[in-house]
Amino acid sequence: MRLVGLTGGIASGKSTVSGLFKSAGVPVVDADVNVVQKGTGGWKKIVKAFGNGILLENGEIDRAQLGQIVFSDPEKRKLLNRLLAPHISCGIFWEILKLWVKGCLVIVVDIPLLFETKMDRWTDPVVVVWVDPKTQIERLMSRDGCGQEQAQSRIDAQLALDWKKSEADIVIDNSGSLDDTKEQFQEVLKQVSAPLTWKERMMSRDGLLSIVVCTAAGVLLAQKNLL
Repeated sequence: MRLVGLTGGIASGKSTVSGLFKSAGVPVVDADVNVVQKGTGGWKKIVKAFGNGILLENGEIDRAQLGQIVFSDPEKRKLLNRLLAPHISCGIFWEILKLWVKGCLVIVVDIPLLFETKMDRWTDPVVVVWVDPKTQIERLMSRDGCGQEQAQSRIDAQLALDWKKSEADIVIDNSGSLDDTKEQFQEVLKQVSAPLTWKERMMSRDGLLSIVVCTAAGVLLAQKNLL
């Protein structure tokens, strides 16, 4: 089984690339969505810490409002990360396990805090969606309707995108048009869909079953020879 780490920065276009993987039939585990859905443990902790004022009418968390709160206050941002960290790890594990049981060979793990939570050590390759600083701030201002100073503050609150780029195995430059990104994505798709290595095959469901069957056969053969 191959776990592909997907990350980026705010307004870098990571969600766009995640959507392209899904459209191509590659299963994606979205860390953000899974841990803050209404009724989950992560959702309950967030509501308890930040109040009902961050909820939409349907009870889901207003991500935009929560983002404004935590990006303007470093302590609240640390609190949020601390509250969600265990739920992110646990949620990702169970979603991967479900896909493993189904026999999926390639799984994309979409984690905004991939490097911050050290989960990059479990994924290979790591795909970083990068965008140039000027385009990033312009897109963030347009998307969230915020001013330049606020947008820059939110960008600065994250690990530098250039640093993430330097740590990546694969980089998708999303500074241009959507067509440019799609063209790059096709090459990335070929890379992540390449034949699995021997080690990756052994980690897959079928690989593990093969090991179990071979081991059982070996034990039975040894017992027969001893009789």
